Amino acid sequence: MAETGFIQKEKLNDFIKELSKDAVVYAPCLEGDTVLFKAFDADKTVCLDRPANNPPKLAIFPQSETLFNFTYIKDTEDPKKMSVEIKANTEFPKAVIFGSRPCDANGFLIYDRVYIDTNTPDPYYMGRREKTTIVTLCCNAPSPGCFCVAVGGGPANNEGSDVLITELEKGYFVEAVTEKGKAVLNAPQVESGASYADEAHKKQLESKKLVKNPFGKDCQPEISMSLFDSDEFWEKYLSKCLSCGACTYLCPTCYCFNITDEQMLNNGERIRSWDGCMFPHFTLEGSGHNPRPTKFKRFRNRVGHKFVYYPEKYNGVIACCGCGRCIRYCTVSVDISEVVSYLRGSQPDVSSGTKENAVTDTVKQEQK
Repeated sequence: MAETGFIQKEKLNDFIKELSKDAVVYAPCLEGDTVLFKAFDADKTVCLDRPANNPPKLAIFPQSETLFNFTYIKDTEDPKKMSVEIKANTEFPKAVIFGSRPCDANGFLIYDRVYIDTNTPDPYYMGRREKTTIVTLCCNAPSPGCFCVAVGGGPANNEGSDVLITELEKGYFVEAVTEKGKAVLNAPQVESGASYADEAHKKQLESKKLVKNPFGKDCQPEISMSLFDSDEFWEKYLSKCLSCGACTYLCPTCYCFNITDEQMLNNGERIRSWDGCMFPHFTLEGSGHNPRPTKFKRFRNRVGHKFVYYPEKYNGVIACCGCGRCIRYCTVSVDISEVVSYLRGSQPDVSSGTKENAVTDTVKQEQK
């Protein structure tokens, strides 16, 4: 099997259609002014000009999924006795995520440590993960708010990907990263790519120089716990937060969920749905007590999970991929990279608590 290849730009759509013949393809599709990862079909327009507004995590970790169906069955001889019949939903279709960005693909590695590399692997996540091939597009230019290099990633990072694609003037240079990726390169639209390798690798090196690193030269931000425990900063900086939870839903590495049972008479289903630590009721206990009742305590926990608790548990790995979505699409311009920079000792200006962020201004201009 070939390890590199090249796809002419005019053949890209046919290539995606080829992938969709035996798999569900999730691709960044244009919907009005928004780019969203959705199941691809011939009526949709794939947009690779900018990263999708949402991450592709929904392909492996759906926003809502039925884990199993259950039925209560009465004993015909003794009506007081009842048994439960459970049917788990563990059959998953083959899937391809096309057009993910390196930060998105890296996000799945954060999930893997939690849902697979454990004594009790999650059969639902693991089943979809094994059936999914990730085809990643390098970022030739950083998006507003992007800081992937600061957390150990990069615009051409191949970790978590099966295939890495680099856009060139005449088409796309394709590199297989895994065995699953090599199978993708067998598509008829993929021709020899050896003559384009040098151009692609040069483009990849150039793109990395364009990404900002708000934490300095080192990629492992050391958090000052004395600053982290300071209520004054969090209360001032988070006064503008709306607790809408958009940052958690748009994050490629947030994996919190809620479990509910929905039942009608003797039949029901157990459903897992996304949840988020920024929601006021996320930690509300049955007694009525809430250990994180204020938004500043919830945001401190969010930052702490990504930059303190997760790295402590997983050998220094940061649970943030630096995609910048939480910065770009925050309606009040909360900037997590700015917060972490402060916690490392360089204090940003947060005096007003309502400072408009240049990143958000850029996004607003793009949407006009």
